[in-house]
Amino acid sequence: MGRVIAAGVALGLCVVLLGAPPASAQSGSAPAGSLGVQASIDRRPIADATVPIDPTQQVELQVMATNTGTAPVKVRSVRLSGVALALTFFAYDTTAPFEVPARGTVTRTFVLDLGDLAGQATGLLPSSVELLDAQRATLGEATTVADVRGSIWSVYGVFGLAMLVLTILAWLASLLALARHRLAPNRWRRGLRFLPAGFGTGLVAVISLSVLRLVPPEPAIEIPVVLGAAAIAFLLGYLTPHPAPPAAPTAGDGATVRLPVPSTQEFTR
Repeated sequence: MGRVIAAGVALGLCVVLLGAPPASAQSGSAPAGSLGVQASIDRRPIADATVPIDPTQQVELQVMATNTGTAPVKVRSVRLSGVALALTFFAYDTTAPFEVPARGTVTRTFVLDLGDLAGQATGLLPSSVELLDAQRATLGEATTVADVRGSIWSVYGVFGLAMLVLTILAWLASLLALARHRLAPNRWRRGLRFLPAGFGTGLVAVISLSVLRLVPPEPAIEIPVVLGAAAIAFLLGYLTPHPAPPAAPTAGDGATVRLPVPSTQEFTR
């Protein structure tokens, strides 16, 4: 049972770590003629701000693209997306082709219907507005933090609840093995036994801070929290006492007690 729980927590961690999007134009390999992007949602600039998004209301997205190059750039679509723990929890693409002339600026306004966002995410999520070309490469983007007024039963909320349940079970399995003296004699193996519970604790902490609208799950925060919780759990397992050796059987435990047999000389006396 403990191995199954540990595998579940490890699987959740692997999904998070392996779910990171591949490097694209926004990470330093931008195509020729990339654009500078400024955006506002409901007439609120998103730069260095937390933007509330109510899924029950339509959202007015205004994008201003600036081309500093010497050739015009063609934009095919605009994407609004939100990411947490290296996983994309919502993404909305709007196809609206337009061209930004060389050394020029173009402003476009879109009305987005985000009605199903309530079932996808809730809380604070790092988000971005991207301009994409015909090959879906990023021409430019503006980043922000979205305060999504979604449901706790959204995909993001259910993911957090599932990690909470798995983490509690992982701790119970490790502590029960400790109480029953079933941990490995080797200290490193005992530390590894507690490691999945630590990873789960870090993930739950990051998601909880996000859902409670306290701290967004940005890499500069989520990585130290997850690794710190894992290190603490490993240290706790490493410092647990050595499992007690099995007690020798006694008469009270049902063991067979052999009585001395008198010799024949004692009977002749």
